[in-house]
Amino acid sequence: MKLAALVSGGKDSIFAIQKALDEGHEVTHLINIIPARDDSYMYHSINLHMVELISAASEIPLIQQQSSGIKELELDDLTLALRKVNVDGVSVGAIESQYQASRVQKICDSLGLKVYAPLWHRDPEELLNEMSKVLDIRIVRVAADGLDKSWLGRPINVNSIESLKALNRRRMVHMAGEGGEYETVVLDAPFFKKRIEIVKSEIEWEGDTGTLKILDARLVDKN
Repeated sequence: MKLAALVSGGKDSIFAIQKALDEGHEVTHLINIIPARDDSYMYHSINLHMVELISAASEIPLIQQQSSGIKELELDDLTLALRKVNVDGVSVGAIESQYQASRVQKICDSLGLKVYAPLWHRDPEELLNEMSKVLDIRIVRVAADGLDKSWLGRPINVNSIESLKALNRRRMVHMAGEGGEYETVVLDAPFFKKRIEIVKSEIEWEGDTGTLKILDARLVDKN
């Protein structure tokens, strides 16, 4: 199946692409929606410039579409982007968000496209363990009790997964960040031809929410 992949640069959308390729599908385009508002219900807004590097690293063409970010109206912007590609379906990294999944399904139904959602309702701990073995994932935003500045820039690995398990038990933090507890960026994946290296970044912190803003990054050869 020929797929266009919805991407934010984070772990879920990138891992969905990896699963698609592993299963023999062809990913022809990356689709990235850029919301005008940080509180978009559908789309991420953190470090979206990294998606351009992900496109270059993977050598998969990128289509970016500006969006109002206004609830429900922002769905039209995804429709506009998907009209630009000739594919059979759309890859999404949805895990539990019924809001996002139902709206992507509605748009795809209207365009005659299938939805490819390989992470849907997967166990979060199993999923993180599987992801961490093949992706270089870094946490770039935290917004939950128990996730402090020390988490910004931290990789998703065996140690951080154990810490997330403990936070899940004590404070109900969703291990995969499905409640907006944290957001990520992927620096390397098996389908990347080159990996991404962060050159310069800074931390912004306000109240109990923090962001690792990536100011400069580059592609480097894989070892």
